[in-house]
Formats: sequence, C-alpha cells, structure tokens
Amino acid sequence: MAFFAGLVDAVAGGGGLIQVPALFAAYPDAPPATLLSTNKVSAVGGTLNAARRYLRHVSLPWAVVGPAIVAGFIGSLLGANAVSNFPAEPLRKALPFVLLFLLLYTWFQPSLGDAHAPKAVGRFQQFKGIVLGLTIGFYDGFFGPGTGSFLLFGFVRFFGFDFLHASAATKLVNVATNLAAILMLASLGQINWPLGFAMMVANIAGSQFGSRLAIQHGSSFVRKAFLVIVTALILKSAWNAYFIN
Repeated sequence: MAFFAGLVDAVAGGGGLIQVPALFAAYPDAPPATLLSTNKVSAVGGTLNAARRYLRHVSLPWAVVGPAIVAGFIGSLLGANAVSNFPAEPLRKALPFVLLFLLLYTWFQPSLGDAHAPKAVGRFQQFKGIVLGLTIGFYDGFFGPGTGSFLLFGFVRFFGFDFLHASAATKLVNVATNLAAILMLASLGQINWPLGFAMMVANIAGSQFGSRLAIQHGSSFVRKAFLVIVTALILKSAWNAYFIN
C-alpha cells in the first residue's frame, strides 16, 4: 500500500487516502497518533523524491514557491501544536463539502490548469504564497486529509500554474509540512521509526513510477488524476464523517 500511495501521491496527491487506512487495518491496536505520525515518515520520503524528479523537468518561480514552503513549515508546526487544544470534528464534517467544491469548480472549468501562465511575481503574489502555505500547512499539521489536493488546486487557481507545475510546487510545500509534523510528533515519542522507514522505501519506489507517468503524459493526465483522487477522497471523508461513529 505504501508503494501504491507513493505512486498516487506523486501524480496528484491523495496518498494518505491509501496509506492511512492500510496502517489502521494492519495495526488495529496501535495508538492512532503513532500510526498517523508513522504515515508522515513514510510519505515524506516519497514526496521529496517526487519533488526532485519534477524539478529536473520543470522550472518554478521560487520567489513565490519559496515563501510558500517556509510558511507551510511554520503553519504545520502551529497546526500540530493546536491539535490538543481544539476539536477536529468540525473540519471532519466540512471536508467532503469543501472537496466537492474543488471538484465541481475544476470540472466546470475545463481549461483550468491546461496552460502554464504564472502571474508576474510581485509582493502581492509572494503574500498569496505565504497565505497559501500558512493556511494549508496549519491544516496539514492539525488534520491532514486532502492537503495535496488543496495545494494543487491553490497553485493552479491562484498562481496560473498548469497541473504539472502545480504538482511540483505542491510536493515541495508538502515536504515542508510533513517535516514540521514529524519534528513535533517525534518530540512526543509517537513514531514507529522502523516501520516508517521500511514503508518510506516502498513509498519512494512508488513515487518514482508516479512522477515518471506525470512527466511523460503531462498536465492533462495530472488533471484527470486529480479529479479521480478528489472524488475518492470525497467519498472516503464523507463515509468517515457521517457513517462511522
């Protein structure tokens, strides 16, 4: 499952949709915090590898992506720190509807993300990068599901990226948010390191295959994968929020 999660996540995000349920099924008696943090260890390797491969084929506006990466790291630290102080239930209930909006918006905008036409970099674009990284980073540290999908949509909709470039930028920000969460959780001693590293190897292998597919088939392929993955995430998050007590 870690291999398949790495493949899916490298294309359009959503690897946690596969990897987290597999962990809970394989280790039903383990503390949820341990499994979720172990998932982060596994995922960060595959995400970093996918980012490395993308950057060999695409060029990104670092004046925008760089601030988003730093803000994502800070936001994730704040989110992980807030977990014990605020309930996640409202987010769990709202997630299917937010994802449905992303799905419908993308579906009814067929040209969205087809062409890579990044907006001219200025202070406002940098500010938007910081807001995107901080907001989604906080969400990833606090709750998590759908982080890659939210980042991918954000880079396409607000910065004029095509889906291929947006996927590359998403991986970089996601590496930062995962690292921040790992640092926070490691300080609490809640990570199964041997399992996490073993899964990381499989996740990296999957990301090699997934990123190659995305680079070969281009932005239209990533867009289709995004629609499929977000649909699956809507169904899974709705089932978890409204049908499982």
